[in-house]
This record gives sequence, structure tokens and C-alpha cells, in this order.
Amino acid sequence: MNISLHQLQIFLKVSETQSITKAAEELHLTQPAVSIQLKNLQEQFDLPIIEMVGKKVFITDFGKEILHTAQKISNEIDSITSKAAAYRGELIGKLKIAVVSTGKYVIPYFLSDFIKKHNKIELVLDVTNRARVKESLEKNEVDFALVSVLPKNPKVEYIDLMENKLFLVGGKGYQVRGDQTDQSLLTTLPLIFREQGSGTRHTMEKFLRDNNYQVNKKMELTSNEAVKQALLADLGFSIMPLIGIGKELEKGDLTIIPVQGFPIKSTWRLIWGSNKKLSPVANSYIKFIQDHKAEIIKEKFAEFDRY
Repeated sequence: MNISLHQLQIFLKVSETQSITKAAEELHLTQPAVSIQLKNLQEQFDLPIIEMVGKKVFITDFGKEILHTAQKISNEIDSITSKAAAYRGELIGKLKIAVVSTGKYVIPYFLSDFIKKHNKIELVLDVTNRARVKESLEKNEVDFALVSVLPKNPKVEYIDLMENKLFLVGGKGYQVRGDQTDQSLLTTLPLIFREQGSGTRHTMEKFLRDNNYQVNKKMELTSNEAVKQALLADLGFSIMPLIGIGKELEKGDLTIIPVQGFPIKSTWRLIWGSNKKLSPVANSYIKFIQDHKAEIIKEKFAEFDRY
């Protein structure tokens, strides 16, 4: 076989973008150059590694096996580069983090100063749902993940970052009566749920299940941003993390409904696989978090303490 690192890097990018055209753009190559290298890689195998449906590229089951190995090789190359830079007193390499969708309101503040200090680090941030984050960890595609619900598998190590509070929330038209409302209110309101696989949905359903509530499920939406817009339009009510609705609460566009047992509390955690071989960049980021998380919370998130 005569497989080159260049071919594997192109294969990885084609898999990521599902497009030869987009892969060429991101790699700053011509489309024919990408096609030729992909063809040369394919010729090394008797089984197809990709399938074309229109202009979209799909990786075959056999191709996924090659892809997994290609990713491991790419990770090792990144590690070699980082270690060589470390001997020169530099921190160079990629930092890959998968973040559950609500975590996009959290993680930037825990990254900003680190990236500014080490400006040769390439940050790869995947904001997605809990199921995809879990998959990224299992496939060793990322260094870390930010979650509010720990996965049962794979086994992970973690650092607690900060508290996550969830409240029952409605639009500004809802009239709050009294200081605190009985939980039975939840059985009468039209509730908006996140999609299956969401950490917010997992927490919401666990709370309802633990309290044996039969609720009126109004609709299901695929992001916290979509749920927020539905609440602003008075389409229903939802149990939402405080972290993503601070501005709307401040302006009075959304209302926290005071209900017994709320807020529901969980913890934002930075996690990584127990058997993960951490790069110099990843190890440096762990130390940064351990040293600076308290001051980041105090500076960036103190306003949420009043809720």
C-alpha cells in the first residue's frame, strides 16, 4: 500500500464536510486536487470508502473503519507537533471541545484568556446535543466535553466548573401569583420540551418522573434558542437553564414562575475520557481551569447569584 498522510487528511476533511467542494475550500486546494487524492486513496482498497449521492459524500461502513484509523494518526501527528513546540517553550496544537447546546453560553468565558495567552492554539468547538457529545467522547474525537449531565459511558474524569440552575419559565404575559406556587401547576401548563438526547430534556424529564407528574406536552424543539423564541411568543412554558435567558429576564420579556422545588440544580462539568491520552495543550488547559475558574465565575457570572 502507498497511503500518504496528505490523502488521510483530505479524507478526514471530506468526511467532516460531506462535500468535496467544501473540503477543497477549507483545505485551500482545488476541487480536482481533492478528487484526485481521494481517488488515489480509494485505489488502495478493494471496498468503497465513500458513496456519492448527488454532490453529497457519504462514508461507507468500511470507510468509517479507515476514518477511525485516520483520526488516530492525525491525533498522533498533532501530539508530535505539540511536544516539539513544548521543547521550544511554545504551546502549539489543537484544542477540541464538544459542548452541549446550552453550554455555548458558558464555555467561551472559560476559553477566552487561555486562547489569548496561547495564540498559536487552534480551537475546534462543536456545539451540539448531549447524544452527539457522548459519541464524540466514545470515538475519541475531542479532548474535552462540556456537559451538565455526566454520561454513564464512557468512563470519564472531570472538573466541576459552575452551578447550572433550571427554572420554570414563561412569557411576560404570565401573571405570577404569590411568592411560590405549588408544583401541581406543572400539570396544567402547556410545556415545551427539548429534543431527545438533550441534557436539558434529560433533567426536565427526570424531575417530572421523580415527582410522578403527567404533563401537557405542547411541542418539542431542537435548541434552547428555539424554545426561548417560543416562550417569547407565548406559545407555552418550559423548564430552562438560567444561563441562556439572563437578558430576556432583565428586560422583562421572560418570567421565572416561582414553583416549589425550583430551581433544579446541576453542575457544568468539563469532562474527558478516563483513558484519554492528553496532549500538552489539553494538559495546559486543565491547569488553566484549575487555577482560574473561581475568578472567571466571579467576574462573568456573579449576576446569576440573585436568582
